[in-house]
Amino acid sequence: MGMRVHVTGARGFIGQHLIPALARAGHELQPALSGAQAVVHLAGIAHRRAGVDELEQSNVRLPERLARQAAAEGARFMFISSVKVHGEQSQSAFTERSPIRPEDAYAESKAGAEEALRAVAGLRLTVLRPPLVYGPGVKANFLALMRSIARGWPLPLAAIDNRRSFIGVGNLVDAIVRSLSIDGTYLVSDGAAVSTPQLCREIAAALGTRARLFAFPRALVPGKLAASLEVDDAAFRRAVRWQPPFTRAQGLQATADWYRGR
Repeated sequence: MGMRVHVTGARGFIGQHLIPALARAGHELQPALSGAQAVVHLAGIAHRRAGVDELEQSNVRLPERLARQAAAEGARFMFISSVKVHGEQSQSAFTERSPIRPEDAYAESKAGAEEALRAVAGLRLTVLRPPLVYGPGVKANFLALMRSIARGWPLPLAAIDNRRSFIGVGNLVDAIVRSLSIDGTYLVSDGAAVSTPQLCREIAAALGTRARLFAFPRALVPGKLAASLEVDDAAFRRAVRWQPPFTRAQGLQATADWYRGR
């Protein structure tokens, strides 16, 4: 049965994919929070240039205010957090029970928002913690990596042996739609993790080219490229009997097609 759903950040990267997905699922889009049965909060600041105060206002206080309004309306509140509340690298795959150890101001703001939302009396709350999201319209680091591969630039990544989780935007919006009626906090991903060099090869294949990778001492490669950041999303899959509708190959191909057609 369809719900009246209010989405913040509807014009952003994820929002532009979520709006049509909600409509396809039979939900009615609610332009204002008043009268909504569910709120999906996507708005916020992700870039690292933002100051701590700006992140606090946009990523913590804004969702807290909206959540109080949602609670007063009797609406469910879905907050899109980040796996980075657990840290920047994993020794073994993160689960929902892993310690909260944010390592930068952005991750701290996401962890702070989760804590603030759980303190809102009477709020029916769902929190999703995705890893890096890719897909048509992607920006920042993933776009920079794709651009480097498309231009044939040599990358010093061949010797890296790590495990990183990702989620295609099509899979993330499907997960959001599927979890509009459940409570709890969940990690979510495409599935099996992939090494950084293998990801580069898969991106290159989607672009119709070859990745130019060479070995470089691991200690000299920037930490985030070489580190593992893996999630175990079995709890979410059990909770809603979820399987991602798109493979990573399909998600990367859609991203590559968008990139070439810009």
